[in-house]
Order: sequence, then C-alpha cells, then structure tokens
Amino acid sequence: MRRFASASRTITRVPDVRRVLAAALVAWAGAAFGADSIFLVSRKDMPDPNFHDAVVLVTPVEGAPVGVILNRPTGIPLATLLPDVEKNTRPGEKLYFGGPVSRQMVTFLFKAPKRPPDTIEVLDGVYFASSRKLLVDILTGETPVDELRVFAGYAGWTPEQLEGEVSRGDWHVQRSDAKTIFEKNAEKVWPELDRRASRTPVRFDQERR
Repeated sequence: MRRFASASRTITRVPDVRRVLAAALVAWAGAAFGADSIFLVSRKDMPDPNFHDAVVLVTPVEGAPVGVILNRPTGIPLATLLPDVEKNTRPGEKLYFGGPVSRQMVTFLFKAPKRPPDTIEVLDGVYFASSRKLLVDILTGETPVDELRVFAGYAGWTPEQLEGEVSRGDWHVQRSDAKTIFEKNAEKVWPELDRRASRTPVRFDQERR
C-alpha cells in the first residue's frame, strides 16, 4: 500500500541546529534567485547511482531540505497506483522516482491558479503535497490543475550533509523554474541544466562570507 500524508508532517523530523543550517543553505540560494526552491544538478561523475545525472528540486520544509528527482520516470501508470479512482482525467500520467528515502511514500508537484490547503509553495503557482485526497481530487478533476508530476520516494539530507556535498562540488545550484519541473522529455533535463550550470556557477563558500 502506498503511503500518503501531509507533506509537512510526514517528511520531516524535529530539526536540530545543524539541520536548520542545512535548510538555510537552500533558503539562502532560493532568496538569491527570488524563489522558495532551487535545483541541484548532479556532477557528471556522481558516484551515487540514485543521483547519477539527476536534477533535484529542493525546498526547505520546517528546518530540513527536502527534494524530489525530476528526471527519473518509472513508466508505471498512475492508474496502477490508485486503481480505485474512477473517472481518472489523466490516464497517461506516469509515476516518477523521487528519491531513495521512503520509497513507499507518494508526493506530487502541481501547477494551479489557486493554492489548496496543506500544500507547500515551491514557486509562484507551483505546489508540493502528499495528501492522497488532494491527489485523487486532481486526478478526477475536482481540483483543476495545469500540470502534475507524481513521485515515489524523496531525497533528504542528514545534518551538514547537503552543505558539504555542495561545497565539494557534488552539486551545481541553479534557479528553479516551472518549465523544467514539468518537462515531458526527461532525457533533456539534466543535459540542459548541466550546460546552464557550467555558464553560471554558484559558490556558497565565497558568497556567504
């Protein structure tokens, strides 16, 4: 059985000071770019297979940086995830692999003109959630949305881990945008963001002094 719950209650723990600092890194970058989220673009030789050629949307959630991998489609139809949903208005939607943490947990990103309750705004008009009811309402058309991306699992970081990974060059930090989040051709996402990162590198060890 897939696991659904409120995003803010399910994917976080009580933050300690170091987790707040790690989240502050994401918040600082987002503020620099004028957004509440950032893209992490993996380096070309990233050894972790979960993040090889990966682009991760990251946002701070109650003191912890949380993200989902944007370019890992599984090919699994959402209809198999929620077989009890009648009148599915999005039969072609596929499930994406969001990250190695809690792979049985389902989260989703969507673009909508109005923010529903129990969601996190990651960009203007783009929201992150894990409510099963909301997802069902979206699929049945009860809650109209312009775009939808559903994930199994997510990416999270232990204290100081994210800042250390960015500092040693495992990740390039880039501005987030809705077009990339909902890009239909997943194979285009990492090459384009990698080229973008090579043109506009961001170094936190210099900028934060």
